[in-house]
Amino acid sequence: MPSFKDKVIIVTGASSGIGAATAVHLASLGGLLTIVGRNVDKLKETADNIKAAGGSPALQLQADMNKEEDVEQIVAATLKQFGKLDVLINNAGIMELGSIESSSLDQYDRVMNTNVRSLYQLTMLATPELVKSKGNIVNVSSVCGLRSFPGVLAYNVSKSAVDQLTRCVALELASKGVRANSVNPGVIVTELQKRGGLDDAAYAKFLEHSKETHALGRPGEVGEVAAAIAFLASNDASFTTGVNLAVDGGRHAMCPR
Repeated sequence: MPSFKDKVIIVTGASSGIGAATAVHLASLGGLLTIVGRNVDKLKETADNIKAAGGSPALQLQADMNKEEDVEQIVAATLKQFGKLDVLINNAGIMELGSIESSSLDQYDRVMNTNVRSLYQLTMLATPELVKSKGNIVNVSSVCGLRSFPGVLAYNVSKSAVDQLTRCVALELASKGVRANSVNPGVIVTELQKRGGLDDAAYAKFLEHSKETHALGRPGEVGEVAAAIAFLASNDASFTTGVNLAVDGGRHAMCPR
């Protein structure tokens, strides 16, 4: 298992799903965590799970990633608490249903602001500290950044942007010893799709259908994505940068037949 002993790590969107699992996993490997989320109660739940896993107490920050002043305080508060920053995990994101016929510019702005603009801002703020520590960045993208799917247009566009941002930042910071990579999950059992508009019945049908749309015959679990993030963020991936790593049960490689 990789070690994150004494490494200071920011994880956004840490109140649920992939972000929560990643925060707990990295803390269990010795990391010192700043966990960021909108839901205070769920954020505390993640902090409690970190303690239960044997991790050091996490710095909990409530933040709306669409508010510039909230994003600005994330790095500042981390430095005040820990004095440095080694790893940035940009996980916060939303999904909304909508096609070119049914979506709106308001929806586009909501999704792009949360999934791309806030990530861009936080990465800019974190970069000087990551240069000092020769740290790294892992962005949580999606198979929707690698392949095209109908019905979630703004989300697809946002994740393609995250992948391009990842590759560009990797090239820009490589000479300074900073790596940047992304994970691109397929369908993972979280609340993302429900928050995006699927009711319980539609979500159950969606998960059942995932057995056919993923080569491994099932949706993924949050722990599987957390393990991939830990690899990319660790010294085990010291010669890996600019990668968009599919963690999707083979979905990105599939095509109609």
